[in-house]
Amino acid sequence: MLLARVAEVSREVAAVSARSRKIALLAGLFAEAGPEESPLVIAYLSGRLPQGRIGVGWSILKEVIPPAVPPAAGPGLTLGQVDAAMEELAAVSGAGARAERTRLVHALLTAATHDEQELLLRLLAGEVRQGALDAVALEGVAKAAGVPAVELRRAVMLEGSLPPVAQAVLAEGAPALDRFTLRVGSPVQPMLAHTAASVAEAIAGLGPCAVEEKLDGIRVQVHRRGDDVRVYTRSLDDITDRLPEVVATAHGVAADAFILDGEVIALDPGTGRPVSFQSIAARVGSRADVAGARAALPLTPVFFDVLAREGESLIDRAGSERHAVLTRLLPESQRVRRTVVTDPADPAQAEAAERFYTDTLARGHEGVLVKALEAPYVAGRRGRTWLKVKPVHTVDLVVLAVERGHGRRTGLLSNLHLGARSADGGFVMLGKTFKGLSDETLRWQTERLGELAVSDDGFTVRVRPELVVEIAYDGLQASTRYPAGVTLRFARVVRYRPDKRASEADTVERITQGR
Repeated sequence: MLLARVAEVSREVAAVSARSRKIALLAGLFAEAGPEESPLVIAYLSGRLPQGRIGVGWSILKEVIPPAVPPAAGPGLTLGQVDAAMEELAAVSGAGARAERTRLVHALLTAATHDEQELLLRLLAGEVRQGALDAVALEGVAKAAGVPAVELRRAVMLEGSLPPVAQAVLAEGAPALDRFTLRVGSPVQPMLAHTAASVAEAIAGLGPCAVEEKLDGIRVQVHRRGDDVRVYTRSLDDITDRLPEVVATAHGVAADAFILDGEVIALDPGTGRPVSFQSIAARVGSRADVAGARAALPLTPVFFDVLAREGESLIDRAGSERHAVLTRLLPESQRVRRTVVTDPADPAQAEAAERFYTDTLARGHEGVLVKALEAPYVAGRRGRTWLKVKPVHTVDLVVLAVERGHGRRTGLLSNLHLGARSADGGFVMLGKTFKGLSDETLRWQTERLGELAVSDDGFTVRVRPELVVEIAYDGLQASTRYPAGVTLRFARVVRYRPDKRASEADTVERITQGR
């Protein structure tokens, strides 16, 4: 298949808002592509490269942005050729790597039409944001293959990703789905949670439920069969060799085969309070000296669910049943704290749940997860039967710059660069966000920021620091990318504050010291 066809559908999908129309467009594309090409189609439409990071950043891309590289006169670039080029880029290393990567990107773009160049540049920059993500692509594959979306979704859940399932079902039809089953040693996508504004709201919506600590650690899925233990991340990466503590814990479980879901955290030996997520991430990311990293920061695995035990899949069982199995497998010290609400209308139980939430925050954790007792484990989905409750922080920041939008936001100014006031009277950037912006707000900010523009390099528009915006965020995390050494986690726009002057925005000190 030609890349031009993928670029065409990418534009069409980005231009429409109706989910049914997106699905129809994708179904048509999957019907045209050969089954062996479907994984690449899914990856490119979702903004991912199968090769992962390939060492191409803006320092290279800015040298090949059209018109620096004139487009090809007509389409001729195939998906296979693009994939081969990405493989070649990923393999570049050593002295002269930057120059070689620049040459390879230049050659690739030279073979591409204008529309193909746009898609390739966005892929390389990680800027494909068009709504053609896996959830919509999955329904497009189901429509093209003539299989029920619910059955395809379950196969993807059990396999861990859409591309291999799509390739199989597009080639063989519905019978291919039978081969995708829950297997110890083959990770599945974790179940995720929606957000509730309060514990009371979550309980009212779910009915009988468990309220559990929400730990700010690294999500892990632990598989054991006999003496073999595998530890996977939320993104299904195998990190077994980096977590000897987790392996030792798994070996201590009195069962021969199981799959556990949990978090890896670290506790300060002096206070007993959890250490920062950044410290845990740095420890888990350490590959060179695992023993030394372990000595410097020992980690503790804590589990909240079990997906399989002794050859039996438990994902379709009620949450209360799965937890009963978990209590038989693990001692209380290796399970997350929880309290159970059997009757949401009972004031005493509701009060106990609120008290549990308050105590959890006081212990230094980030909030709670409220889970319906009868809910199955719906892997790979952000289910409405799990609701997270966390305190929301808001700050008033100043817009320092804004990036031009892509896809549906083409022609609009979208991704905001956010700054707080510094002690010297200037502004210090704390992060970026394009989340929380309605279509109306996007149009308004495009006009207003255009009036404040002082420079424009074609991608980023720098503006006079005058416009104040209220930002909600989940917390701070360490970052070497920003001068204050921290950035906002999960920042999103609440509203603009035209009633405030930039001199009234929050200071870096006030934000970093917890207001």
